[in-house]
Amino acid sequence: MNKIFPQGDVNGVAAAGTKALPGGEGAQACVTLTNRTGFLCHDRSSCILASGVCDGIRTCPHGEDEDEALCRDVPQSLPSFLVARCGDPASWIYSDHKCDGTNNCGDCSDELSPVTACPPCGPGWWRCPSTVFQYCGCIPRSLCRDHVQHCSDWSDEYGCPGP
Repeated sequence: MNKIFPQGDVNGVAAAGTKALPGGEGAQACVTLTNRTGFLCHDRSSCILASGVCDGIRTCPHGEDEDEALCRDVPQSLPSFLVARCGDPASWIYSDHKCDGTNNCGDCSDELSPVTACPPCGPGWWRCPSTVFQYCGCIPRSLCRDHVQHCSDWSDEYGCPGP
């Protein structure tokens, strides 16, 4: 569990724009310490990852991340900030899994344009056309120079400087 201010917070005052949920409870977005989309617990200081909502584990101090009204008809019952749609409109992921370097949608739409606008590969990643289903346009640098082809152009073995 991360403790930070909600998204849009200024000087400790929570931002407006909560979405009312069935049963009168409000839900508000926050940003976790790892810079991922989160769910602000009712204590207004605990921010849990979006994927921690309706996962069967009460993570918020008062358990509101597992409220029946919130989890009744996932993903329709979830606030929109917790849900990211995939290239196939029938598929979805939790928003904290978008732009995480992993092919969560199965078609890379959570990692590549035009569906999403993810930043370029971070310092621990190598940009290349991946041969590994798990990754899309970047692979972890830990896979570079390991004598196994992970990029279709072999750049992970011959161009990547490694970890």
